[in-house]
Amino acid sequence: MLKEIKEYIQSIKERDPAAKSSIEVFLLYPGFRAVIHYKVAHWFYKRNMFFIARYISNRARHKTGIEIHPGAKIGKNLFIDHGMGVVIGETAEIGDNCTIYQGVTLGGTGKDVGKRHPTLGNNIVVGTGAKILGPFTIGDNSKIAAGAVVLSAIPDNSTAVGIPARVVKRENKKISSDTQMDNIHIPDPIAQELCKLDIRLSRLEKEETLEKEKIKNNEELKNE
Repeated sequence: MLKEIKEYIQSIKERDPAAKSSIEVFLLYPGFRAVIHYKVAHWFYKRNMFFIARYISNRARHKTGIEIHPGAKIGKNLFIDHGMGVVIGETAEIGDNCTIYQGVTLGGTGKDVGKRHPTLGNNIVVGTGAKILGPFTIGDNSKIAAGAVVLSAIPDNSTAVGIPARVVKRENKKISSDTQMDNIHIPDPIAQELCKLDIRLSRLEKEETLEKEKIKNNEELKNE
């Protein structure tokens, strides 16, 4: 156990340039504390001691702002950076050497039973505020951009961005622009509707003008 903790602390120091010492990580990093509490809670959960498992996880949540259900399955060296607002659901699975930033949710949609939460492969990076919702897999070595909402599987070695998230890079190659979503120049639906109304109004005004001219011409013919 001591060797595992040392390796875990070292992995955090390698990924966080702000970490100045091992004692700092051990005492002051909420992500480290949350994962250690999770390991204890998970031990009780696997032995069907659900109440004490949830008690430990709730205590960790109050102390760190990170909620990890004791039923989740987490591999080695999970680094939760900053961590406030992170939620990891009961049936979520996380591989080795993953990094999760603050505000991330590994949750469900409310439509599934049994396996309800996502599975993350190895070496995954999930950016700030991203939401991964549903029982699908994020492939090894993939990156989820900050603020993305992922609702379907992401292949290995990919980068996904947007709402809903789309793969924009795979195997270090950008996906063709005609097959990906432009997350910057998104059409404004209100502006589109106003434009349609403006075109329709112009057409009606022209029709009204033509109708008035027709009536006027008919009256002139009658007078002649």
